[in-house]
Amino acid sequence: MFYKDERLALFIDGSNLYAAAKALGFDIDYKLLRQEFVRRGKMVRAFYYTALLENDEYSPIRPLVDWLHYNGFTMVTKPAKEYTDSQGRRKVKGNMDIELTVDAMELAPRVDHIVLFSGDGDFRPLVESLQRQGVRVSVVSTIRSQPPMIADELRRQADNFIELDELREVIGRPPREQQAERNFEVASSGN
Repeated sequence: MFYKDERLALFIDGSNLYAAAKALGFDIDYKLLRQEFVRRGKMVRAFYYTALLENDEYSPIRPLVDWLHYNGFTMVTKPAKEYTDSQGRRKVKGNMDIELTVDAMELAPRVDHIVLFSGDGDFRPLVESLQRQGVRVSVVSTIRSQPPMIADELRRQADNFIELDELREVIGRPPREQQAERNFEVASSGN
């Protein structure tokens, strides 16, 4: 439930939201996402959290990060840590939970409603603390993927759970492969 006069802020756990949308088979159009929540209340801030590989010449997430930065999102990034696991596989670690938590706690006195885009159960204590401060918390993730992308304890703690799949028509666009196939079909049918 949203109220037009409430001050709201979005906190987007980038990798978690990306994984949830991918599990549901769609890409997020962040311009539409922002517009949807501006429509639902008085947007104070929209934060996006992600770790970046600094040593790669080209990071596939860099264009998104730049676009979000220039289009009204507050970007919070840090270098990802790269390591090799015991089986010799290259792994990347870039947890942004602490940064998101600190920012949410600092902004809490200035907002009425926080929308958390993450299913990470580690955020349950944050949600509980925000609620004690009088902030309503909605969590956006999915239970429709296999396995579900939201931790049950986070979903139960939130004031409101928003199923990401139900936002598909409002904030989604088809994955690039499907879009390319459709463009090809449209181009082919014109001949």
